[in-house]
Amino acid sequence: MAEAQNTLADLRVSIDAVDDALLALICKRAALAKSVGHLKEDHKAPIWRPEREAQIIQRLRQANTGPLAGDRIESIWREIISGCREIERRLRVAFLGPSGTFSEIALLKQFGHGVEPVSCSSIDEVFRTTEAQQADFGIIPVENSSEGAVNRSLDLMLQSALVISAEVSLPVKHNLLSLHHDLENITKVCAHPQALAQCATWLDKHMPAAQRIPVSSNAEGARLASQAPDTAGIASELAAARYGLNITCGSIQDDPHNRTRFAVIGRYACAASGMDQTSLILSVPDKAGAVHSLIEPLARHGVSMKRFESRPARQGTWEYYFYIDILGHQSDASVAAALEELRQRAAFIKIIGSYPRAHEA
Repeated sequence: MAEAQNTLADLRVSIDAVDDALLALICKRAALAKSVGHLKEDHKAPIWRPEREAQIIQRLRQANTGPLAGDRIESIWREIISGCREIERRLRVAFLGPSGTFSEIALLKQFGHGVEPVSCSSIDEVFRTTEAQQADFGIIPVENSSEGAVNRSLDLMLQSALVISAEVSLPVKHNLLSLHHDLENITKVCAHPQALAQCATWLDKHMPAAQRIPVSSNAEGARLASQAPDTAGIASELAAARYGLNITCGSIQDDPHNRTRFAVIGRYACAASGMDQTSLILSVPDKAGAVHSLIEPLARHGVSMKRFESRPARQGTWEYYFYIDILGHQSDASVAAALEELRQRAAFIKIIGSYPRAHEA
């Protein structure tokens, strides 16, 4: 036992020494970031460059030899970068609130805690707040692996002058939150309609008699649950902490691999990072073979298509708009060649951003 205690004491001394070295290096990094900030200010350069941050994270992931997983390394460095960026200026980022939503979790995953979150009541308000420069950037849900595209986000991207500067892929873990530790006496479940749909099978099996009440957000459902003993919400662990609730049942989503993809919107157009994708909105003339003609240049130039969505046109003379994600940056030679041909063939084309692809664990 004495030998074990000596070994533990020695290990703790070693850990303290590593912590001291880490602190010194982090402070050195912050000082360098402060110098970079002065140069940016002199040249009126942007504070946040997502392509540069993506390159840093990618390099560290590749250099990582463990035992920490790549996702854990990324989350640590995101916070270090966030703290260093905050020395220059604290960015304001609009998100779909209230506090405790998955949109806020996505915001923190991308930007870290060194920003000022701006809660908005709707996706429309996220766009308006960012367009009015009351926030530097906004973050919006784009698609869910179970429920598909978030149509309001797609429609507003068509109308807005904002572009996508980054994306966040977030695993969605739904939890049943209440003031209780068990299901007894819970007669109502409040959540966003998508969350209710994503947990329908679990609810059918475990709470078939409970009334399902759709609300504006999962965080709003958690807030209501915090005020009524007979009510539960479906929301995140962050919401449980924010509203003082118990996780009555965890991971109740029907699809264990459920994910939501978010887009960071703003005015910043990213340079190439080396691991990018480009998002487009297209429409085609009303004639036979038009859609095939539209996507054929992508295949011929070796450009991979990652996503293809259609939305009814609400204006103009075309029936549908097509939302397409392709791999690569619009400045890449193959992508640029394909886009040039698309401009000649499409009735309408709008590039809504080239930006670093998110890591998906």
